[in-house]
Amino acid sequence: MQSLLQEIRQCEICKSQLNHVPRPVLNASKSSKILIIGQAPGAKVHASGVPWDDKSGENLRSWLGIDQKCFYDPKKIAIVPMGFCYPGKGKSGDLPPRPECAAQWHEVLLNELKEVKLTLLIGQYAQNYYLGERVKKTLTDTVRHFEEYLPDYFALPHPSPRNNIWRAKNQWFDIEVLPELKKLTSLILTK
Repeated sequence: MQSLLQEIRQCEICKSQLNHVPRPVLNASKSSKILIIGQAPGAKVHASGVPWDDKSGENLRSWLGIDQKCFYDPKKIAIVPMGFCYPGKGKSGDLPPRPECAAQWHEVLLNELKEVKLTLLIGQYAQNYYLGERVKKTLTDTVRHFEEYLPDYFALPHPSPRNNIWRAKNQWFDIEVLPELKKLTSLILTK
């Protein structure tokens, strides 16, 4: 597993598509219990090399009901984005994750994560890739019907502060979804 992680961290498959040096960011262990599949690192995470090292990460840890120590313990949490490198800035935020990463690395890496009890699919890129035809018409509908994907997957919106407007319009998320997420997270991590 360590040699695979090292190989991924040295990957430059998308180098010609980026305006900066590739810096794949992920965290995993053979004994990880929960797998988080998000979009791609942002500029701050690209600079630090620490996954979810931003306000989105703070929000995600709050949603899960865990602290930083637990979140960054690869024996508990694996963090594998759809795109391992920061894709760069677009007109209305970060560009989409580079598609090469998931195609090149996800299957081989996920095959090593044999102890994973739950996979969090954060955002439409992860949901479209892993749920395929089971994904609903909108991200909101996919998240609203999160129970349909259990026990394997838990569909979530991105925890970015930019999505606070979405959360204000969809208060059921805080009332119905987050308590279930915290309950499952606690159950899995305390076993």
